[in-house]
Amino acid sequence: MRKITANGYLTLDGRGAFPKYPGSDRRPEGVSALFRHMWYNRFDDVTTVVMGRRSFLGHQEVWSESARKPGEPAWLLDYRRYLDRVEKICLSHRLKSTDWQNSRILRGDLARILAKLKREPGGNIMVEGGPAVVRECIQRGLADDYWFFVMPVVYAKGPRYWGPMDSQCTLRLIETQPGEDGEILLHYEAVR
Repeated sequence: MRKITANGYLTLDGRGAFPKYPGSDRRPEGVSALFRHMWYNRFDDVTTVVMGRRSFLGHQEVWSESARKPGEPAWLLDYRRYLDRVEKICLSHRLKSTDWQNSRILRGDLARILAKLKREPGGNIMVEGGPAVVRECIQRGLADDYWFFVMPVVYAKGPRYWGPMDSQCTLRLIETQPGEDGEILLHYEAVR
């Protein structure tokens, strides 16, 4: 059966947006070890990426191959091509159509959508998109594991990853990896 991984990108205070990414003041020559671990090493394993509407539209605008800019590092093209070829699921009640290849729009209950995707053929599923979608995965115990990419930033505004829960969600730490700019990857497995 396909495994579901939920990715969260957050500040130390649990927010999903902030104005300046640490390290964005320099141009990377190659892919960082942390980015390679989070994405490149999973290209063959993850065949479906699930995103909320805002995350989907943002990824298409910034990360699709059509958004490539002249002179950008060559390593980025591999990531762009992966996102173009992987199956993308946009969760939206508002969006009616998309022109991003290998994409479909689904609406309805997240648990039912993920259960349906798990029954379809393919590799593993990554829930990539947005604090609200990842928060629902945590609150409802929908993911098998979680990758939290925590930035060394406190911002105190923007969308929240954490919210009220009806019951405790217990996780088991699988790994931690530090990044070049003080960020850290926390990989947890759901305890069921």
